[in-house]
Amino acid sequence: MIKKTAGLLAAVLMAASCATMAPPLTPTIYLENPPGSITAALNLDDRIAIDKVWNLLRLEQADKAEKVTLKLGEAHPFFWTAMGYVALIRNNVTEAEADFLASLRFSPDPVTSRLGLGQAYRRLGRREDAYTSYLEVLKYEPENAFALAETEKLRASIIDALTLDAEAAGRAGQTAEARVAYLKILEYAPKLQSAHLSLARLYAKEKNFQSALFHLGVATENDPSDKAVLREYADTLFQMNQFSQSLSAYERLQVLDPSDKSILERMAGLKARLGVVDLPDEYREIPDLQAVAKEDVAALIGARFSDLWIDTSVRTPVLQDISASWARSFIVKAAAFGIMEVYSNHTFQPKKIVTRAELAEIIVRLVDFLRKRGRTIIAQIPPERIQLPDVPAENAYAPSIIRAISYQLMDLFPDRTFRPDQPVTGTEAIKVLDLLAGLSKEQGR
Repeated sequence: MIKKTAGLLAAVLMAASCATMAPPLTPTIYLENPPGSITAALNLDDRIAIDKVWNLLRLEQADKAEKVTLKLGEAHPFFWTAMGYVALIRNNVTEAEADFLASLRFSPDPVTSRLGLGQAYRRLGRREDAYTSYLEVLKYEPENAFALAETEKLRASIIDALTLDAEAAGRAGQTAEARVAYLKILEYAPKLQSAHLSLARLYAKEKNFQSALFHLGVATENDPSDKAVLREYADTLFQMNQFSQSLSAYERLQVLDPSDKSILERMAGLKARLGVVDLPDEYREIPDLQAVAKEDVAALIGARFSDLWIDTSVRTPVLQDISASWARSFIVKAAAFGIMEVYSNHTFQPKKIVTRAELAEIIVRLVDFLRKRGRTIIAQIPPERIQLPDVPAENAYAPSIIRAISYQLMDLFPDRTFRPDQPVTGTEAIKVLDLLAGLSKEQGR
């Protein structure tokens, strides 16, 4: 009888213990296990203690978790992380922030600490700090599901708040404040169409047409099929007297909307103004090319800078291999002004594929040509700050590549390489030359 009573009492106590240790129905914190690679280096007693602390934290038993953590001492690698979560459970958010920041100085586990810090920042209403904290987590664990979900929610929330600020500033006539807010939005969503279009219109109001055209250009790249955006881009180019680029934009628009007679009329007027009567089919195919040849680049330069070719004092070079090229009239101009290379045997090699390094050299020659014609083109990035892992100093094209990047006319790839030997696509060649045409027009005013 005594044994049965004792057994029943033990069962009751065990049930009561389990009931008191049940996790909260709605957890107030998110907690991941400490990395096994770090806990494995601890002695057995420390591993048992950390396991106990983490179980108590998950049960949100802050007092008990704190008691065990204090016994570990501040020298323990997980002390400050655990104390941060204890404070978070108690909703002592400022204390939690301080503990998590301390843990980042002493703990070998930045992920668990930054996940806690992100939660503390969210409770403090510091969304941008929380976003940054979760981004740091993703540097260590790119697939961390919690950090990925939180960054997406925070990004959306931050963009919504900034959009409201920008729109309110715009309605109040505070264009500078609105511009700052929209630029901030692009830090979180670089391709957000509405932000680019709003910025373009704000810059146009401020008479900063170069920046306006930049954002309209990005908007057209983001959605090449958006006729309204492309029309606004083409119209703005026309208003800025950038007729070559405007014609190119109207040609793209005409493909999207062939029934619009106003587009055809505008194109006809631009062709007459530029002296461009017939652009061959090969010219219209350039945007779709995966690798442009020298004749393609010469044609793009000739069409976009036709207003600069009038110079009777320039001697036409003798070129032995361009008679069959569809772009021979453009080639002659580009070669005559030294913008594109003519070989010592008097050949141009019109079918030769152009690499990114060669395009950089062409662009730099064109910049120098435009400067001689009175255009002011200023480097946006100090050349000495540009370092490229795949373009050593001894590369013959290195000076031209660095100058092209310094003018922000050519981009680097996400891995910060230039890829000098990669062929240039038609889209890239058009983008680079349109950027230079716009830059030279605006800065030359």
